[in-house]
Amino acid sequence: MSVLEGLKPASVFHFFEEICKIPHGSGNEKQLSDYLKKFAEERKLFCIQDEWNNIIIVKEATEGYRKEEPIILQGHMDMVAVKKPDSKIDMEKDPLKLVKEGDYIYAEDTSLGGDDGIAVAYMLALLDAKDIPHPRLEAVITVDEEQGLNGAKKIDLSMLKGKRMINLDNEEEGVLLTSCAGGARVKCTIPVVMEKRKGSLVEISVEGLRGGHSGTEIHKGGGNAIQILARVLDAMRQKTSLGLVDIEGGVADNAIPSSAAAYMWIPEEDIGNAIDVIHDISMEIKEEYRGKEECVSIIMSEVCGQSMTCVKQNHMDKVVAFLAAFPTGVQTMSADVEGLVESSLNMGMIQMEGKEITITFSVRSSVESAKVAIIRNLNAICTLAGARMEISGEYPGWAYKADSPLRDKMIRIYEEMYGKKPEVQAIHAGLECGLISDKIPGLDCISYGPDMQDIHSIHEKLCISSVQRVWEYLLEILKQR
Repeated sequence: MSVLEGLKPASVFHFFEEICKIPHGSGNEKQLSDYLKKFAEERKLFCIQDEWNNIIIVKEATEGYRKEEPIILQGHMDMVAVKKPDSKIDMEKDPLKLVKEGDYIYAEDTSLGGDDGIAVAYMLALLDAKDIPHPRLEAVITVDEEQGLNGAKKIDLSMLKGKRMINLDNEEEGVLLTSCAGGARVKCTIPVVMEKRKGSLVEISVEGLRGGHSGTEIHKGGGNAIQILARVLDAMRQKTSLGLVDIEGGVADNAIPSSAAAYMWIPEEDIGNAIDVIHDISMEIKEEYRGKEECVSIIMSEVCGQSMTCVKQNHMDKVVAFLAAFPTGVQTMSADVEGLVESSLNMGMIQMEGKEITITFSVRSSVESAKVAIIRNLNAICTLAGARMEISGEYPGWAYKADSPLRDKMIRIYEEMYGKKPEVQAIHAGLECGLISDKIPGLDCISYGPDMQDIHSIHEKLCISSVQRVWEYLLEILKQR
């Protein structure tokens, strides 16, 4: 039975539920892309599925709208696939378990993927409808947005006729986004030397943080699990002997990590000291994050006592110092727009493979020189530690357009419908609008969408009533000539 049955708009929630049945984390979009292609073919709509699985679907204008300028609708099909550490769900194979509670939808134990599944659902509902007046619709649905806007970088849009675009990748109803920050992914890798040790193997984990989107949530002052774990290990090495066996944390460079864990060798005689350190630093962290991260916990659990391979002591000291030296979070605030983050970086993932430890960052800034400066700072830390750095996934910012007929129209219609002006804002998160604007000279673009909470986290929620209001607003924009 459908979990979302009876919700309005019925067609939008039908397609959203269908999308949630298909695993579509970043890099795992082929099945959803094939579903979209089949959807178009069954309705005899023009469709392109490129070699990267990006999708373009075109629906010609309805009667009376054939002379109107086409409009591009755009969103991405991938989601940040996050789950609780103890969840049995395989996010590469299993459907999401949707839950409806009051005016919200969420997914049990995982992220929901409302970012940006709801955009795809809106587009499918429009493409499927037979009674909605509209100009020519050009639906552009990209892959791998969450890992550096990679689908938007590669997609060929030369066949599009539209010069107006509504990007449906916004999580705050009543806000028209008109510009965004540029960014890049930075990977820092430090080599380590291993040696055999005998003693106890313990797991030290940081859990219970809220996590969230590193663009839209970074200013809220929540904790970064990898950074906290580095602090815990630094405190422990002052009073105990330690050997790093393994370390991991985070799921995506642009998601603030909610958990991280390290497996450590500790001599039997130092276990008591380690327990004391964990207790003391747990109290410190809980006090510092009071009111921000009420559920944070630092746990040490003994796994076994055995001979094991771990990072050599002097190398482990360097790794811990390396991690502790990295900044993360907001770096500068905009002087022009009150409350807008100008520059930030997020320590999103850490993993150990063989004799290397890799830390991956998402760097964002609306000022290009500031973005470059942050990357140079990361490179300086890598140079001092004997690590190497790689930059990938760079994308441009989206500049504010002073003359925007689409913005003027959307403001006017919003006032007509709701009796007040929408907010016109810039955003710190990266959007595909900048890349697409580079591909379509003169593009007039606005980003809009329904209310969502805590995207990129297991707490993600989508507002039901907001979905309906945004649908009605979208229909009116398409209807008015």
